[in-house]
Amino acid sequence: MNRRSRGPVVVRVQRAVGQKERLRVVEDSDEEFVRSLWAEHGEALLGYASRLVGDRGRAEDIVQEALLRAWRNSDRLDPAARSVRPWLFTVVNHLATDQHRMRLARPQEVADGAAERLAVPDGIDLAVERWEVIEALGRLSPEHRAVLVETYYRGRSVADAAAALGIPAGTVKSRTYYALHALRLTLEERGWSR
Repeated sequence: MNRRSRGPVVVRVQRAVGQKERLRVVEDSDEEFVRSLWAEHGEALLGYASRLVGDRGRAEDIVQEALLRAWRNSDRLDPAARSVRPWLFTVVNHLATDQHRMRLARPQEVADGAAERLAVPDGIDLAVERWEVIEALGRLSPEHRAVLVETYYRGRSVADAAAALGIPAGTVKSRTYYALHALRLTLEERGWSR
């Protein structure tokens, strides 16, 4: 940092403090005061706030508020006696803590689309899916339906399904293949895609 950019502000602040008078600064010097604080401490404050809150946007807001408070309390800050940096870091820490507590006290804000994704499963979707599958099974031939019921709903192996239906195991395999294909087509006709 070059000395020229912050020199007049520091001299003006030191002179006011040295004369034991309340610091009264016109708008231009107020802006210079805040600019000098930012130039000297801004990046360090922003890094610290970012680590505290984990979000650059919120960290920028916190640093801005800290600099605003420094400007409001410029009459109490004495850069000649000690550095303003510890005071600024303390303010940033308190602001981050306050913001964290405030976020805990309020319910989490959710965007419109997020509310739909957070819908609580109530079983209606599952019931509708079951109803559609049962209806599609009813449209299959009795042979195809019987094979799917034995292999999928009753959980039988191909050999057990063949014994229960009284047909060869190879026939169970081929009927299962064609039954699943027909079931998929029936469900797609009804607009069901998965």
